[in-house]
Amino acid sequence: MARKKRRTSNSKINNLTNTILSILKKERTKTFNYKQIASKLGLNDASSRNQIIKTLAKLAGKQEIEQIERGKFKAVTNAEYHIGTLDMAAKGNGYVICDAFEEDVFIASNNINKALHGDQVEFYAYKRPKRGKREGEITAIVKRAKSEYVGVLQMQKNNNYAFVVPDNSKMYKDIFVPINKTLKAEDGDKVLVTLEDWPDKADSPNGKVTQILGKPGEHNTEIHAILAEYGLPHEFPDEVEAYANAIDTSITAEEIAKRRDMRQDLTFTIDPKDAKDFDDALSFEVLDNGLYEIGIHIADVSHYLQEGTVLDDEAYERATSVYLVDRVVPMLPEVLSNKACSLRPHEEKYTFSAVFKMNDKAEIKDQWFGRTVTYSDARYAYEEAQAVIESKTNTIPEDVSLTGKAYQTDQKLADAILKMDELAKIMRGRRMRDGAISFDKVEVKFNLDEANNPEGVYFKTSKDANKLIEEFMLLANRKVSEFIGKQSPKKTFVYRVHDEPDESKLAALQNVVSRFGYKLNFTDRKSTTASLNGLLKEVVGKKEQNLVDTLAIRSMSKAEYTTRNIGHYGLAFDYYSHFTSPIRRYPDVMAHRLLQHYIDGGKPANEELYEEKCNHSSSMEMLATKAERDSIKYMQIRFMEDHKDQEFLGVISGVTDWGIYVEIIANKCEGMVSVRDMTDDHYAFDQDLYAMVGRTNKIAYQLGDEVIVKVKNTDLVKKHLDFTLVGKPEALEA
Repeated sequence: MARKKRRTSNSKINNLTNTILSILKKERTKTFNYKQIASKLGLNDASSRNQIIKTLAKLAGKQEIEQIERGKFKAVTNAEYHIGTLDMAAKGNGYVICDAFEEDVFIASNNINKALHGDQVEFYAYKRPKRGKREGEITAIVKRAKSEYVGVLQMQKNNNYAFVVPDNSKMYKDIFVPINKTLKAEDGDKVLVTLEDWPDKADSPNGKVTQILGKPGEHNTEIHAILAEYGLPHEFPDEVEAYANAIDTSITAEEIAKRRDMRQDLTFTIDPKDAKDFDDALSFEVLDNGLYEIGIHIADVSHYLQEGTVLDDEAYERATSVYLVDRVVPMLPEVLSNKACSLRPHEEKYTFSAVFKMNDKAEIKDQWFGRTVTYSDARYAYEEAQAVIESKTNTIPEDVSLTGKAYQTDQKLADAILKMDELAKIMRGRRMRDGAISFDKVEVKFNLDEANNPEGVYFKTSKDANKLIEEFMLLANRKVSEFIGKQSPKKTFVYRVHDEPDESKLAALQNVVSRFGYKLNFTDRKSTTASLNGLLKEVVGKKEQNLVDTLAIRSMSKAEYTTRNIGHYGLAFDYYSHFTSPIRRYPDVMAHRLLQHYIDGGKPANEELYEEKCNHSSSMEMLATKAERDSIKYMQIRFMEDHKDQEFLGVISGVTDWGIYVEIIANKCEGMVSVRDMTDDHYAFDQDLYAMVGRTNKIAYQLGDEVIVKVKNTDLVKKHLDFTLVGKPEALEA
């Protein structure tokens, strides 16, 4: 074995004080002598050892470290150690988000200490005298946010080893992969890699390839990469499929006898044209006393999804279905999601129902909750129900018909839709008066050909038929929650809560929308909600609608699942739960189970256990939302690939010191114009004006301005769209 080469230099070791402090703080429960520190630094000459000994003595004298016993030193433990979450920024720097501080704590790249984006970390906070702002150093990684990354494999030196270059820009290090752990992936393949370890002296973490996703840029590769990036599966394990396929899904007389039989009630579903599963239905009856009995019937998923089974474990882990642009990744296998639990027309199904008796003022006179059996008389698309509402007849025109030809629906069903539309509008009006916020954000959708190429973009908007369904689903969710929440003694339940908006975010929203000439009033809750509703109504159809809608939503707190009810600010409900979509949301399954448990006289469930399940469900919902956004961004870029020579009218949706972001008005695709490409002048970012301003020509490109752009570059792998700025419309016309 070769003897380690001795260092003989007498040169001063740079930054030794900070280096020693960093070593001791990182492992502050351990003690170190000068030899151990020298070893960590790879130093073994007499000069270096002496410098270390002197520095240790100096730090101990200043009480920055403590000498536990002769020659053994340890970091001084004090209250400056905190736990937070790392948010990586540009150039390898980051910020730690921590409840102990109002502002995020800056972490320089040399103090990141191998923490990664999203990690829960322990850190040491301090203030720089000259800068005044709080900075910090990460001393320990409490919990890794993730261990799997998607990236492109790059073979190195005679194919003896490889690096995976992560797609995620927040991952600041490439991942080293030994040749025997590449899964025989080829150079340039997109892969999923799992982190294994990160040795002290290694610049990069070590990993192994666990899945070859395909060639970058190919459709299925990129869609599977999106799912893999967030740890979301794209298929069910064989044992889960086998278990689901073995379930008895027949409707039996024995089970019907345990339920309220509502098969004779007029029942129907209203869903999107392309829906494959129908987890909610409505029933409508006019009672002899003039009241209306309206049933909200939800697929009884919990009847089939038994706790403690591999099927339930899988559903819990997924927690939600994921809706990508070209596919749905379901929470439940098809035998349940599209068959047994789908309330398909002309089929009997087990359901869990909320049944209300209402008068013409949409006031509830009686309510009932429990398990039922129902029969769906008809299936409507939203467009068909909308045609009935608009024409006030039972005629369905050919251009909106599911059958592809004009037809007349049953008059009783048409009358039911019309009456329920009236009641829904009364309930919606009442919600708005109570302070609910009307978020009707435009959804971007794509027309895809058989090969999943985007042929066109369209926008999904909410009309009366959509709002009819929404109001009755909200009613069921609210009343189920209220029914449990108001019981005494207190019973554990799964709530969907939404906290009040953060004042600083509302102030930031006001700053931005004032650029478009809008004013908001945040004096109290009533004025805040009235202001926001007025803003959202005023921007409908305008160039800035999508931007303002997005910013308004971001100013709100995030809705989440919890056992600790604080109400739902956005809906203006004191009690609210998710009950109406158990095919695609696990919290709804939990709500069904708990509701039945309490109807049967059960004791309060374990709150701590359900809070943990709520946290998991909220986390998975967030990941699914990110995957859905990434898939839309990916498809927008694919769509723009075929329009590289075309000029588009856009609105400036963001301004930073590195460029301006522009959203195309016609298709909502957003891209960036780099300041480096704005070559007609030297432009600088003016933070106060939210603008990029030319030094010589004084031309300002400000948030909200209309501009003409052309596509410069489309990057499917990084999901990035670059524009070339053509100019302002008025300047070009002149």
